Amino acid sequence: MALISKEKKEKIVQKLKNKYQLTIYNKNTLEQVLTFSLTRLNVFAYVGVFSILIAFMVGALFVYSPLGLLIPAQQNSKLSRQLVSNAYKLDSLRNAISIRDKYFENIQNIMHGRKLDNFETTYDTSLRHQKLEFTRSKHDSVLRKQIEMEEQQNLSVIGDPASRSTSLKNLHFFMPVKGIVTNKFDIEGGHAGIDIVSEPNEPVLATLEGTVTIATWSLTTGYIIQVQHAHNLISMYKHNSSLLKKEGDHVTAGEPIAIIGNTGELSTGPHLHFEVWYNGSPINPEDYIAF
Repeated sequence: MALISKEKKEKIVQKLKNKYQLTIYNKNTLEQVLTFSLTRLNVFAYVGVFSILIAFMVGALFVYSPLGLLIPAQQNSKLSRQLVSNAYKLDSLRNAISIRDKYFENIQNIMHGRKLDNFETTYDTSLRHQKLEFTRSKHDSVLRKQIEMEEQQNLSVIGDPASRSTSLKNLHFFMPVKGIVTNKFDIEGGHAGIDIVSEPNEPVLATLEGTVTIATWSLTTGYIIQVQHAHNLISMYKHNSSLLKKEGDHVTAGEPIAIIGNTGELSTGPHLHFEVWYNGSPINPEDYIAF
């Protein structure tokens, strides 16, 4: 049996190695066009390589072309990623619309003198926030002590009436309204403040923290509001279209107190007349605020 099996194997190997000739003739002239000399091993090798190339090309076609969507698994994966992306975009859009609505609501609150709605804590719910724990380092403690010493020095300077210019420059004055100064401070010419032209209906902000002492209307200056601050400072805001605070109200620095306008006989156009008084004397606001 082993001998027969060996003979069969040798015959099979011999058949694979036998060469065959493939000749192609022209049908009309019987002229020989092409001649191929092949073995069965060559045919198997060529067919195998050709099959591998075809499989590779078909695979690449499905991977790098839209034909890949025809595969159910690929289609479901791509659709899932698109759904997640659309969900993130929709959540961000809702958040942006909410912020816009609150912005317009705050404008109405300013116009009617109501309390503002602070929405600085609004965040995108699509983000995953991790709990953060802060620890105080040695450098942080040194920096805190240095800042506290500087603040104590600033307070001592402000309390010293002999250094008036230095004390006022250590205060942080808020810009009452963003705009252009069209009429500067001229105490000799009878102009005890500055005139600022800004956008219509722009809110007027308190330059420092204090208490409203005057909120009224006069024939010459229209709607005026006056705020008493610490360190014998007084700020006045004239020609407003409306007032958002009343006498006795406590205001913080940067808080809206009025709306810019054009009221009063002395007004020549929409603007804010802004005055700052220190120890009973007017001072130039541009010396302490960069307009």
